[in-house]
Amino acid sequence: MTLRRRKSRKAQAADVLGTYLKFKAAGKAAKGAKKAAKGTAAYQAAKKTPGVKWAAGAVGAVGAAVVAVWALNRGDDDAQPAGA
Repeated sequence: MTLRRRKSRKAQAADVLGTYLKFKAAGKAAKGAKKAAKGTAAYQAAKKTPGVKWAAGAVGAVGAAVVAVWALNRGDDDAQPAGA
C-alpha cells in the first residue's frame, strides 16, 4: 500500500490552471484545424456536391477531434500508473 500525500491549495490551483490552459489550447488547435481543412482544394471542390460536402465535414471533424485529444494528452506523463 502506498501512502498518498495531499496536495496543497497552491498545488491544486496550479493543476486547475494547467488543465484549463490545456483545454483552451486544444480548442484553439481544433479551430485552426477546421479552418485549415476548409481552405483545402478538396473541400472547396466538395462544396459543390452535397453528399461529398457532408463526408468532407465529417472527416474534418474527426481530424479536429484527434488533434484536440492529442493536445490534451501530450503532457500527461505523470498520469500513467507506476507499474505500466
